[in-house]
Amino acid sequence: MSTDVKIILLVEDNRGDIRLIQEALKSTAAKCEVVVTRDGMDAMSYLHQEGEYTNVPLPDLVLLDLNLPKKDGREVLAEIKADPKLKHLPVVVLTTSLNEEDIANSYDLHVNCYIAKSRNLPQLLKIVRGIEEFWLETATLPVKI
Repeated sequence: MSTDVKIILLVEDNRGDIRLIQEALKSTAAKCEVVVTRDGMDAMSYLHQEGEYTNVPLPDLVLLDLNLPKKDGREVLAEIKADPKLKHLPVVVLTTSLNEEDIANSYDLHVNCYIAKSRNLPQLLKIVRGIEEFWLETATLPVKI
């Protein structure tokens, strides 16, 4: 894989949201590969490069839903930010929750950004394109270890 291709780990269990986010990212300027995991356990296996994910490259950006099966996004975020090998990864919570406690707790856990998903398709596409533009084109990301 070329080094100019950015890898986005999308941790999302809703098939419709996965499809929409993938479509939105296809229409952007940045060259990116979207890797999807559908629950928190699978996401952590990917990030720890375990099992079927042995030797996969670490992502440049993690898009994380909070409400996930097996291990929820709050636990995933806490584990990422507590792990010396992963804590530098930018994590954007992309969720339907507007719960003030979820927002505050996510920032307490050092999330890089918290964004509420829109159920309005054009607005969701705009949100995803904005994430891609900022995090993959504008921001300077840390060097992968």
